[in-house]
Amino acid sequence: MEDYVAIDLEMTGLNARRDHILEIGAVRVRRKKTEDIYQAMIHPHLELSGEVTKLTGITNEMAAGGRELDDVFPEIAAFCEDLPLLGHNVIFDYGFLKQAAMNRNIPFEHQGIDTLRIARKFLAPEDKKTLQLLCDRYQISRSRQHRALDDALAAKELYEIFETEYGAQYPEVFVPCPLIYKAKRQSPATNRQKNHLRQLADYHNVVLNISWETLTKNEASRQIDQLIAQYGRMPKPELTQTHT
Repeated sequence: MEDYVAIDLEMTGLNARRDHILEIGAVRVRRKKTEDIYQAMIHPHLELSGEVTKLTGITNEMAAGGRELDDVFPEIAAFCEDLPLLGHNVIFDYGFLKQAAMNRNIPFEHQGIDTLRIARKFLAPEDKKTLQLLCDRYQISRSRQHRALDDALAAKELYEIFETEYGAQYPEVFVPCPLIYKAKRQSPATNRQKNHLRQLADYHNVVLNISWETLTKNEASRQIDQLIAQYGRMPKPELTQTHT
């Protein structure tokens, strides 16, 4: 494979339907040469968990200086063109991109090739195959771990090593396959849902770490259900009766 886009994302969580893209890094390759790179930090409109900051090194201050996904996504879609996407466990990143595309009515259909799948094909089953350990094994240097552009560059270099070592004997392993992720468009939460959620949280003195600007109907319903399950419902207002 000579032409492709190596891509990696950092996210606020693991679920494409409720978590947010935090950073995108991509490398466009033509004729096996780097043609261009893309990098963007994205404002998630919520406070990052300590685990995300510890893993990525991305602080709340850095995230707050990020751009809006509404502006970034058309750029990354154009950057990828119709090229195959390459990544380590690429379907995971693709799921977030596909969900973002669906929410914005932007076409985003790609084939892909997965360096994790290739590693599982050729390395011993007992060998761990995280990107970090594979970089250590093949002496691929990264200035920062779990940062989008650094990991995209590492996946590109890992792919080149695998292709050099195994491509002639197993060419079928290096043929891109369709990436399939079923995303359903998420509608914004209604004002009624937001008001109910705010009232419920205020009543139970709960601070919500959510993005009100990007809150969807499903997310709002889930938050309401979780608060009710944990703390109970608000009492219904008493009706005032008048006597004549």
